[in-house]
Amino acid sequence: MERLERCGRGLRAGLAAGQVRRRLPWLLLAIVLLGSALKDGDLVPETPMRNKRNPLNVYFVKVAWAWTFWLLLPFIAVTTYQFAESKFLYGPTKSILMVLRRLSALLVGTAVWYVCTGLFMYIENLTGMCSTSGKLSEPRRLYATKQECHQDNGIWNSFDISGHCFLLSYCALMIVEEVAVLEGLSIDRNSKLHVVINGLFVSLCFLTMIWVFMFLCTAVYFHNFSQKLLGVLIGLSAWYGTYRFWYLKPFSPGLPLPNIPLSSKKYSYSR
Repeated sequence: MERLERCGRGLRAGLAAGQVRRRLPWLLLAIVLLGSALKDGDLVPETPMRNKRNPLNVYFVKVAWAWTFWLLLPFIAVTTYQFAESKFLYGPTKSILMVLRRLSALLVGTAVWYVCTGLFMYIENLTGMCSTSGKLSEPRRLYATKQECHQDNGIWNSFDISGHCFLLSYCALMIVEEVAVLEGLSIDRNSKLHVVINGLFVSLCFLTMIWVFMFLCTAVYFHNFSQKLLGVLIGLSAWYGTYRFWYLKPFSPGLPLPNIPLSSKKYSYSR
């Protein structure tokens, strides 16, 4: 338990003053640029991460939104309620309503994930052509989707926007925004609540490190530059449109610092 406390203390120090929130978007863009240059220059070494069946990709990235959702759910609920109660902002009923309002950010994130991945699949099917190894005498079949092509052991050539670059960037930025609530949350270190919040916080930080690492692997091993750049730009746009624009408005899930007036929130998140 003491190791967990030291780890959480060190990670909180690294998140202080919003340094990570400000720099992470630029880091993600830099990774795409540098990773693409290394890939195009054939300067990337052979590692197990080149294989799409590597454990991190199969058990984490393939279900990235599920990992992000189910770790943020209890973290947002507990920290928002504790923040409202500790600052005497609301009574129990209004505190619960505040928790539900903040949890709606996860519904927004789910909608963003669903719409964007559906759009990527639509574009991939729309722009694709199937290459098969059929005999020349056989009539050439037209394939409408990637799935149909793969069923005939074909190769689908299309404009494949990087879903990994989109989702991993969006998840990482969302986690970093949500854990910002710890900048103003004070809890007795000997309480069970502190242990729960600290455990969730450390888990979210390590999950973010996995997302950034797998983002790097995607940049150096998969897709072409335009596909990766478009993927990360859509991820950054989804984050900016929610946390830096819509969530500043009264009718929104709001930002993770519920005790700060709206005008001050904007200052806190841009300083």
